[in-house]
This record gives sequence, structure tokens and C-alpha cells, in this order.
Amino acid sequence: MLKMGTLDQTVHFDFPENNPKNIHETLETVSKSLEEKGYNPINQIVGYLISGDPAYIPRYNDSRNLIRKYERDVIIEELVRNYLGKEKK
Repeated sequence: MLKMGTLDQTVHFDFPENNPKNIHETLETVSKSLEEKGYNPINQIVGYLISGDPAYIPRYNDSRNLIRKYERDVIIEELVRNYLGKEKK
């Protein structure tokens, strides 16, 4: 049984920020899952980023849900930033 005071309290929800570490970890996890399933991770991730079709990413190891936590443009921005060696300001 819930006490009356419990129902009117605000619940705090913490969602991880779109920081490079989280994006990097997500891409690593997705890449490993793709390799384990026998796919070329580069081709599959690029296919997803270009098309937006989540079918490029398997549900295996919750990879599809993990990568969809980030907007595709945010992932692409981080990939370009990393490639060029530029840190986020």
C-alpha cells in the first residue's frame, strides 16, 4: 500500500547526456554486436546513419535501442569531430 505522501512527490529522471564518451561507448557496443552476428559494422552503421532505417542495427545485445538513444546528426557530428581531432567546446 502506498502512503499518500509518496504519490505527490516529483520523480527525478536522469537520462545520460549526449556526450562523446556515451556516443563512443554506444558505437563500440553496437560494433561488437554487429561483428558477433557476422555483419560488417562499418557498412551497417553507415547504412543506419544515412537512411535512418533501424533495421541496419540488430536487436542483439539491445544494440538497436542503444543507438537510437541519439539523434543520427549528433552521432555524425561526433564522428566528424573525432576524425578531425576537434574537442567539443
